[in-house]
Amino acid sequence: MKKVHIIGAGISGLVAATVLEKNGFYPIILEATDRVGGRVKTDIVEGYQLDHGFQVLLTAYPAAQKYLDLDSLDLQKFLPGASILKKNGQKIIGNPLKDMSLFFPTLFSGIGSFSDKLKIMKLNNHLKKKSLVAIFSFKEQSTLSYLTDFGFSNKIINDFFQPFFSGIFLEPDLKTSSRMFEFVYKMFGEGYAAVPKAGIEAIPKQLFRNLKNTTFNFNTKVASLNGSEIMLEDDTKLESLFTIVATDASNLIPNLKMNSIKWKSCHVLYFETKSRVIRRKLIGLIAEKESLINNIFYATSLKTATQTKKELLSVTIVDDKNLTHDLLIKRVKCELKKYCGIHYDKFIKHYHFPMALPNLVDLQYNMPPSETCLAPNIFLAGDTQLNGSLNAAMISGETAALGVIESWSNAIR
Repeated sequence: MKKVHIIGAGISGLVAATVLEKNGFYPIILEATDRVGGRVKTDIVEGYQLDHGFQVLLTAYPAAQKYLDLDSLDLQKFLPGASILKKNGQKIIGNPLKDMSLFFPTLFSGIGSFSDKLKIMKLNNHLKKKSLVAIFSFKEQSTLSYLTDFGFSNKIINDFFQPFFSGIFLEPDLKTSSRMFEFVYKMFGEGYAAVPKAGIEAIPKQLFRNLKNTTFNFNTKVASLNGSEIMLEDDTKLESLFTIVATDASNLIPNLKMNSIKWKSCHVLYFETKSRVIRRKLIGLIAEKESLINNIFYATSLKTATQTKKELLSVTIVDDKNLTHDLLIKRVKCELKKYCGIHYDKFIKHYHFPMALPNLVDLQYNMPPSETCLAPNIFLAGDTQLNGSLNAAMISGETAALGVIESWSNAIR
């Protein structure tokens, strides 16, 4: 009687199943691929652990604290700062209030003026007092105009904020909503950026292992959804009392095809090197306007499940300048040498993620369960419903599940 199908075994779908199970349902998840995770995946290639893009978990995410056992993930924390790489050398900037070892490097980095550093303290205090609900209620403006209005100099914007948040927002011009900037900045301030020792896919795997009454149908592609009928690509028809769509719904539901989500893309390349030019657990930001590379990171600066004697370097490109695969790799190799002094030993893999982050406006933190209802028995989940974050993915899955539970309760009264 309580037959609920969930389309998609990403973070949203897994959290939706978690909430439904706790309320006596036995969900059925239809997943097009051979494993859980959606956009949160980790591959093992040539003995290296490669995440699908430079992804981190912010430990302050409220939904992560609610749905994840953070201790058992064996989180490897980043230092709260970054290494700024320019033609004239490498400088470190960070939050000495969270790690005192960053005090003198930040003080003498030359990144930003003394006034900029005071404004950073002011911004920290401002967001510490501001609730998440308040952040997502304020009028939106671009992140760039927000930083300018706050009084930050062009130098610190160009040297730190622009390369750092471009890598998070996956767009080079900081057009992303100020709501997202305040939210992410607040989360960095209240917790740490971290990656599970077994890679980012350890997050959906943990959610998967905790499900006891959910049926998983992998390699099952849904062709269309119409009312209570789910049509699979092999022409199998499934009847569903309620369906939660935890993936892009525009290709499944006829009247949504004109409202497809726009996406931000990125490239991530992995290289093997003999040594590290960044010795600490810091992301490296390329603060040169003409640079193709946005950031670099030595995954082996953190403990991983596949630790090796050599170093694994990830390189993220936000704007590929429409370069072909071969030209992209060639340009990256040149820039690694020019800006970072890096001579790689071996090229491992090139990933292109055309649907890395949803490109959204009017960002929200949450929504009432009733607003996830597209039709009497169809509900939508996914970070596309709120904002592009793991936190939003979890909240949207929870909210869609609560929408189903409300509808079920109303139907049996």
